[in-house]
Amino acid sequence: MNLGRVLVGYAPDDRGEDALALAALVARTADAHLTAVHVHPPAWPAYGPGKVDAEWIAYLRGQAEEALGRAAARLAELGVPEGSVGVRAHVHRGSGRGLIEAAVAAGAGLIVAGSAPRGRRGRIAIGSTADQLLHGSPVPVLLAPRGYAADAPAEFERMTIAYWRRRGAGGPLHAAAGFAEALGVPVRLLTLVLRPPGLAAKFRDAGGVMERQVARAEEDLGRAAGLVGGGRPVERLTAVGTGVAATLGSVGMLRGEVLACLSGHHGPLRKVFLGESSGKIVRAAPCPVLVLPSGAGTPAGRESPG
Repeated sequence: MNLGRVLVGYAPDDRGEDALALAALVARTADAHLTAVHVHPPAWPAYGPGKVDAEWIAYLRGQAEEALGRAAARLAELGVPEGSVGVRAHVHRGSGRGLIEAAVAAGAGLIVAGSAPRGRRGRIAIGSTADQLLHGSPVPVLLAPRGYAADAPAEFERMTIAYWRRRGAGGPLHAAAGFAEALGVPVRLLTLVLRPPGLAAKFRDAGGVMERQVARAEEDLGRAAGLVGGGRPVERLTAVGTGVAATLGSVGMLRGEVLACLSGHHGPLRKVFLGESSGKIVRAAPCPVLVLPSGAGTPAGRESPG
């Protein structure tokens, strides 16, 4: 799979540095063209209809040029060839929606962004930019955990796909496997089987309910592995626990791991839509997370079965 153009949102702060480090690793690994985009707000009208403050416009443009200059210099330090890098300023009141517009205009196949600054180090916090991306992007979104730039791996090592069987999951599953192929990493399929919270241990498998759920999850993973393996063995893991964060925390992750997550099934077709379960996975993941649009990898007008 060819990723084509990768677009990375950049602001001159820590989250921008995290996004650049992750995007540079993607671009180097997949030999993709990388465009750094700085979104800034439009000038407000002044002195009557159709007029704007020229000084404010000049300030915004100057800030954007300075930010993009820093981004280009940093990408060069990160080993991305100069001929594979572009920069662009985009005007929009919402930074996430601005990145979506820029990605569509550039024909990008992936948007990379950083975590909100208030988040826990090593985890992803969803701020306004990520929220807009995760509720409307027509292309996959890759999020970097806070502090990723300070300890970025030298290479990707594996893609874990958080999978649960449902109608329409086959297309995004294939798309995630295609990303893994572009990054040159093996695929691991992961299903979380959650116990009811607050239930005493001696009642947790009354009547063999959990045992049957685990068996069904493992059967579903076996079928999914047949779809993405291409005849190659695919690692499968069923993790059992109480709560998404605790259960995902029990799963071993490599330093160069990427976790892929499908959009919520109630969202619009061919757009990213973060549902309740996928949102919990994004926030609990200790590594970059790739969120795929609903219907990704499926021809227009058709839905792929799970």
